[in-house]
Amino acid sequence: MKILGISGSLRRDSHNRRLLLEAAERFPVGTELVLYDGLKTLPHYDEDDDRDDEVDPAVIELRDAIAGADAILIATPEYNSSIPGALKNAIDWASRPRAAAVIHGKPVAVIGASTGSFGGVWAQAELKKVLRTAGARLVEGEVAVPRAHVRLDEDGQLLDDELHERLVALVDALLAEITPRAAVAA
Repeated sequence: MKILGISGSLRRDSHNRRLLLEAAERFPVGTELVLYDGLKTLPHYDEDDDRDDEVDPAVIELRDAIAGADAILIATPEYNSSIPGALKNAIDWASRPRAAAVIHGKPVAVIGASTGSFGGVWAQAELKKVLRTAGARLVEGEVAVPRAHVRLDEDGQLLDDELHERLVALVDALLAEITPRAAVAA
């Protein structure tokens, strides 16, 4: 199984990227995390530029990464009580063309970390709303890591047992969403 990990933060060593790597430690043998790192290169969504005859290579890379994944795990920071613009832009590209959107029906789980006191819960709520609208199959559950700078060690491991248990439960729920779909395809 292949899980596409998308960090909404553009920083290479962000708390959210480290949280994705921590989640991958909980994957069973045979399941791999593929980190998507192309948010910076995606052009702003413009329907005029979304044509079959000439789509930006960065958009093709994003859509291919989503299409090739069995599920998606997104870790988002919170910027101004919402999701980062680059992450929203990627979802806009993934949700078009509407009838053949690569994100439609794809199992997606959302996690997040921030240095603030709430762990990005508002951003996660906003992101879930956007994903539902885009047609993703959203996995319910919440993992919000507040004060990430003290709750994640330098290797990205969670230092909070309750948050660790929530992360394991959400990863398990995401993987369970893949199994029924894979069994139908076999």
